[in-house]
Amino acid sequence: MFKKEGLRQAVKGAAFTAIFLIALVMLTYMLRTNGPLKDRFVGFYAEPKNSVDVIMIGSSPVSPCYAAPQLYGETGIVMYPLATNLQRPVAQLYLAKEALKRQKPALMVFEVRMYTAVEVDMVNNMAYTRGVTDNLRYSKNRIDVINAMMDEAVAYNAWLDDTKPYTYYFDIFKYHSNYRSLIDPHQWATALYSLPDPHKGYEEQRGLEEPNVIKNPAVKEAIPIQDVQEERLLALLDYLKENHQEALFILTPFQETEEQAGKLLTIQKIVEENGFAYLDLNEAIDEMEIDGLTDYYDNRAHTNALGAEKVTAYFGRWLRENYDLPDRRNDAAYASWDAAYAQWQGEHEAAVSEILSKVGN
Repeated sequence: MFKKEGLRQAVKGAAFTAIFLIALVMLTYMLRTNGPLKDRFVGFYAEPKNSVDVIMIGSSPVSPCYAAPQLYGETGIVMYPLATNLQRPVAQLYLAKEALKRQKPALMVFEVRMYTAVEVDMVNNMAYTRGVTDNLRYSKNRIDVINAMMDEAVAYNAWLDDTKPYTYYFDIFKYHSNYRSLIDPHQWATALYSLPDPHKGYEEQRGLEEPNVIKNPAVKEAIPIQDVQEERLLALLDYLKENHQEALFILTPFQETEEQAGKLLTIQKIVEENGFAYLDLNEAIDEMEIDGLTDYYDNRAHTNALGAEKVTAYFGRWLRENYDLPDRRNDAAYASWDAAYAQWQGEHEAAVSEILSKVGN
């Protein structure tokens, strides 16, 4: 009798603990800061398993430059971006692992600009780490990326703020003060960290920077990248080879410095020597008719909606010419992508009108 009673109490205790932990995780997901970045990741988790043909991983150039709805509407290629601001290179391996847990893409695309960066500059502001760690579902892979990113921060003695490790593992300690955001039904809808994103990860920009012409340096001599970035790149390449994953490494068009241009030559050499394709879109600026006077919103580093349309159209044609990717436009299972393309068309028309008005002024 006493044994049965003890067993019942143990079961009740285990059930209560399980319910409490599930509720805590759901509350954590809801309290995470809302905005385009969160929408992009909850949108990724909402895509049906094994339905995305191309996954693009990279830093801030990705989300405003490659319009996934446009790419789908014009080519039928289903591509989803996993982009975060100033994405540290160490994160790309773990984002690839996260993507491959849910999808079996024919192609993975990695934006390479951040491999030219200096690590200490990126870990000085741990918001660039949290952009990755605090937008993943709780899992072993999330723990692994936290450990990897924190280990590098410690190695470079670079933490100036946000230094408590437990706030990364349990990010509710970071975001508990966001409780006021729970008045927003959208936040409640993210309780499972899965909510369709009508923009499919694309972040339209309508800004316009001070007019300036793009003039990239004619650098022909390679410059070594930082050791830690080369190690991270090689680790990613090894993982892709071990998993027989087709991958493309891409440079999004921007105004590069001579140092960046030299480092990018090194990155291209490493990628190609390991048997992967490399696409430098800076070499296609004239063909895309990218205009430094109208197509950027941030120091010729990130495209606005006008520039994104040009880059996406060119990239779509290039993918069609170089890869055998399915056209999903006549598949009823991709109705949400048809809706996303229709929405993009309307929003893009308004964005172009607004940008051209700023140009005229």
